[in-house]
Amino acid sequence: MYSKTLLAATLATAFSAHAADGVPPVGDGSYPGTIVLTVDASNNSQQIFQIHESIPVKAGKLTLLYPQWLPGNHGPTGPLSALGGLKFTGNSKPIEWKRDPLNVYAFHLNVPTGVTSVEADYQFLSPLEGNQGRITMTDNIVGVQWNAMALYPAGYATRHITYQPNLILPQGFQFGTALETESQSGDKVAFKPLDMETMVDSPLFSGRYFKRIDLDPGAKIPVHLNIVADNAESLEAKPDQIAPHLALIQQAYKLYQSQHYKHYDFLFALSDEFAGIGLEHHQSSENGVKTDYFTDWKKSEVGRDLLAHEYTHSWDGKFRRPAGQNVPNFNTPLNNDLLWVYEGQTQYWGNVLAARSGLVAREHSMDLLANVAARYDHVRGRDWRSVLDTTNDPIINMRRPLGWGNWSRSEDYYSEGQLVWLDADTKIRELSGDKLSLNDFAAKFFGVENGNNRALHYTFEDVVKTLNSVQPYDWASFLHQRIDGINPHAPLDGLARSGWKLVYADTPTDFMKMAEERSKGTNFAYSLGFNVDKDGKVVGIEWNGPGFKAGLTSGSSTIVAVNGAAYKPELLKAAVKAAKGSDKKIELLIKKGSSFRTVSIDYHEGLKYPRLERIEGTQDRLSAILAPMK
Repeated sequence: MYSKTLLAATLATAFSAHAADGVPPVGDGSYPGTIVLTVDASNNSQQIFQIHESIPVKAGKLTLLYPQWLPGNHGPTGPLSALGGLKFTGNSKPIEWKRDPLNVYAFHLNVPTGVTSVEADYQFLSPLEGNQGRITMTDNIVGVQWNAMALYPAGYATRHITYQPNLILPQGFQFGTALETESQSGDKVAFKPLDMETMVDSPLFSGRYFKRIDLDPGAKIPVHLNIVADNAESLEAKPDQIAPHLALIQQAYKLYQSQHYKHYDFLFALSDEFAGIGLEHHQSSENGVKTDYFTDWKKSEVGRDLLAHEYTHSWDGKFRRPAGQNVPNFNTPLNNDLLWVYEGQTQYWGNVLAARSGLVAREHSMDLLANVAARYDHVRGRDWRSVLDTTNDPIINMRRPLGWGNWSRSEDYYSEGQLVWLDADTKIRELSGDKLSLNDFAAKFFGVENGNNRALHYTFEDVVKTLNSVQPYDWASFLHQRIDGINPHAPLDGLARSGWKLVYADTPTDFMKMAEERSKGTNFAYSLGFNVDKDGKVVGIEWNGPGFKAGLTSGSSTIVAVNGAAYKPELLKAAVKAAKGSDKKIELLIKKGSSFRTVSIDYHEGLKYPRLERIEGTQDRLSAILAPMK
């Protein structure tokens, strides 16, 4: 796995590549002077950010970079195509620029003699529609990700470049951010100077409709929920709805036994227009859900683990950070090989903390776990591809839709990683006679250096060492087998060890009914081997499943009729039930493009929906895992 020697070699290779394409390698010094970045976000009606940047310089060659490799996105996803109108001046005279032909994120300038400051003017053009990218501006909400707004000088580590960010907001908008305000006059805000790495890690949400809730009243280290919304009604939260958010903070403290931020700000957008998101930062997180989070509280339980997941990242991913993420700037490639810890264990703890805090009911957390177990046990791509290899997907695929995701696999290190860490948790409990658990690992691994809000990097060996300090075992082999190996089935030993098993019933759980209703789709994944969206399109086909064998394709096959009658979800469910135990095939009329054809699905096992069932005579460790910590 990853080592310091490998890290050095990787960085050396990256630096030499940058030097070859005309971009100066990163040096040890600090950039002289402070770069002043002013973002005018007042034109939200057209969704255009107007940006001015003043860069102290000396005469000679200057290369400016636009951030490409973004932490949390795990790949080279910097939104370069949204950069527009780039112009440079010095002493009020134009300075020509040229894009590097090999590194399109780099811009080369020759600074004339006598110029001490280069003035850059440009726009960030927020996507107008969802298919263009993440919408970060609407009439009522503005999201500022500083990486999208800033150019920075090559040759310096971003933690050694000082910025002074300023922001102009739409009239009357309020904001939340982990940045510290230096001054404010009306809608103009000046933030305190800081290094670029911390600035990029401190986004901002602003809105016409805004509310700030203290989630740890009276604490020396404050935690706030900063809510922006499409309308004032969506901001209204009842005390019993805020209570589990308060409990989340306390349950996290009991688990991690530390705080690694000066203060923490949840940036929380309730919107049907502003893009949904979950993105971690060290002292904040970006979270976007639908407007009904509070107003339809029962239905919003689906997905209510989001805040717990992103909050966990303050410890796992931001404070304790894989060695391969220790890069000097935002244009050096990331090594993602430990994302099954960074994201996989966060997925585990996020779901556990959602249950412990009451954001998600315990029984519903178990329903979610059943769905995860079933889904990954049916991923046929596991026949050729390891979980470890899927950590490359943010780079290979950059989170674009996949036609055959069940076969090609996607970022499975998240939820299959969750199953691996359940396996580890229950193994520790079993070996220790239930005296120890993964809770103890969390306290030892994430609880070190309490108060430190800078990254502490780790290797695979560090993870194994801490596991062994909790409970001696061959953890290296345990993890290699589950992460590096080719395994035909999902790692479900943790379920059995916790006293539960995955089974299938002919009706979905109440929670999964709620999830299906919210998505407007219909789940046939474990019967026909596909799902159907609200428009009748076949999606998520299982490779070599019944639908696949019938010749269906995902996203382009639309069901028009079932056994000669116009398609309705209820009709297809009835057909699956009727075919159970018989030799009668299910006939579907399919429209693909402008063509129609009839396909026959040879399936006779009835409807199947996953759920967990107690194993008689075993200890119920799963309920203990999900119970609040005292």
